[in-house]
Amino acid sequence: MTYGKGRIYKKVEIVGLSTAGIEDAIQQAVTKAQQSLEKLSWFEVQDVRGHIGDDGKVDEYQVVLKVAFELK
Repeated sequence: MTYGKGRIYKKVEIVGLSTAGIEDAIQQAVTKAQQSLEKLSWFEVQDVRGHIGDDGKVDEYQVVLKVAFELK
């Protein structure tokens, strides 16, 4: 990897979902993004929320991320 001038990145927003937790929601989102985008470089967590079931327990974690990838 070359560091320094000449690198340009684009950021896109994605949402990861998981019943297992926040970290899993992040990993699910990054893994899926890796399948569609080349040269992923970093992510930023923008928002964390979730769904509460009828029993009062968390059913699903939802994490809004921005992932950055290097433009060709």
